[in-house]
Amino acid sequence: MKYTRLGGTDLEVSRICMGCMGFGDPSRGQHTWTLDEDRSREIIKRGLDLGVNFFDTAIAYQSGTSEQYLGRAIRDFAERDRVVIATKFLPRTQEEMEKGVSGQEHISRMIDTSLSNLGMDRVDLYIYHMWDYNTPLYDIMEGLDRAVKAGKTRYIGISNCFAWQLSEANALAEREGFHKFVSVQGHYNLIYREEEREMVPYCREKNIALTPYSALAGGRLARRPGEGGTKRAAEDAYARFKYDAAADLDREIISRAAELSGRYGVSMTEISLAWLISKVTSPVVGATKLSHIEGAAKAVDLALTEKDMNYLEESYRPHPLSGVMAQNRPQAAGEKHVWSVGDQKIGRD
Repeated sequence: MKYTRLGGTDLEVSRICMGCMGFGDPSRGQHTWTLDEDRSREIIKRGLDLGVNFFDTAIAYQSGTSEQYLGRAIRDFAERDRVVIATKFLPRTQEEMEKGVSGQEHISRMIDTSLSNLGMDRVDLYIYHMWDYNTPLYDIMEGLDRAVKAGKTRYIGISNCFAWQLSEANALAEREGFHKFVSVQGHYNLIYREEEREMVPYCREKNIALTPYSALAGGRLARRPGEGGTKRAAEDAYARFKYDAAADLDREIISRAAELSGRYGVSMTEISLAWLISKVTSPVVGATKLSHIEGAAKAVDLALTEKDMNYLEESYRPHPLSGVMAQNRPQAAGEKHVWSVGDQKIGRD
């Protein structure tokens, strides 16, 4: 395993981050394909053995059971100070808004619940899961600053935002003396490269870490067309929402990744992740089988040539906005706005 600094922080993270959305009680959330605790622990343990020290979860994943599984596994298999734990919080719910719960109070409640789930007194990175258009940005940034000053998190990050939003948030933080976002977890992979327009160059300029999710496009970049997939591939309607509409645009790129994997005698996972690792700090890679994390770890040591990179990139065409960013955005005047993660609706203005 290789390691790098997370942006301008003192956190040393593995070049692969284990995404824990696939862990959690299948009866406790919107996903039916998640792993029970025994199988989750097996994969977490294997990741640790391979040198993975960076783990990403969220309070939204299976009603907090992903956090619980991860916390217990880390407690049993690792020294806390040798791993980097990230978790995420959602916007305020409709009920909280109706009760007048402020953004600051919401964040305090969320992080306390996550720490309880994890069985930890702090996390290393606390991530704003998606932009909350109903809560003043000042309240969000002050609430996160309070969490850092209270020692509940070392750093803060953001996910699912536009570059202008990140810029505005960090400008506000600098003006008010609050802690700034040090990382961005956006939607970025070989077949969805829209982050390259503004977010990637902005983060490079500001030394903000890129830790993208959906690194293998829900498995589409890990298997040849027509090959059987996982239980998640069969049942994850949200992944189909993100990718099926642009399948014709992506087919040639997937075929080229398959071709290079044959040429090098490696898996498509290794080719696709080697490309992404060369672009970002540490991609978030989900795993529901031991082979998934094993293939991801191998990708760290695969160096693609400039010719290979160009071959993979040259047939890319612009894609429409998809996933959370397509759902969670300002609406036209008079339209109602629904926040959701996957098919879980969490608020309406």
